[in-house]
Amino acid sequence: MKPVSDIIAPNLKILFIGFNPGSRSAQTGHHFAGYSNKFWKLLAASGLTPYQFTPEEDCKLLDLGLGITNIVARPSRTAAEITKAEFQAGRLLLQEKLAFHKPLVACYAGVGVYREFARQAKVVCGWQTENVVTGVADFVVPSPSGLTRILFVDQLAYYQELKENVSE
Repeated sequence: MKPVSDIIAPNLKILFIGFNPGSRSAQTGHHFAGYSNKFWKLLAASGLTPYQFTPEEDCKLLDLGLGITNIVARPSRTAAEITKAEFQAGRLLLQEKLAFHKPLVACYAGVGVYREFARQAKVVCGWQTENVVTGVADFVVPSPSGLTRILFVDQLAYYQELKENVSE
């Protein structure tokens, strides 16, 4: 499987961070490309994007001050395939990316992503009380994966909260 390039630039409003690219993303070369993934639908429904982008339009996010990266770059079928060593290396690289690019908000697409990055056992969605990288606010949304059992309307509430706070 081929890697998927980061969509990142300095001083973004929001940098979305996933576990790693899935199989479909590796095939297409675009983020959140899984057929059942709700990421693009959530961005549009919350007003973070003006319409529902397709994964192939992921680079257009930069025009809106948004970006995407992952804690681990290696694609896999599931996040369960990621090794402890890959998480460790990815954690360090992600800290460097956040410190260098300085997005206003690092938005972790899933409690598990933030748990791995911050090394915290107990994580809830929403704003985090302490930020891992100084000057970058941490926000966690439910995973947009089709495997997530959280209702769309409940997931959407977090994306709407994020938009409201970043737009102010």
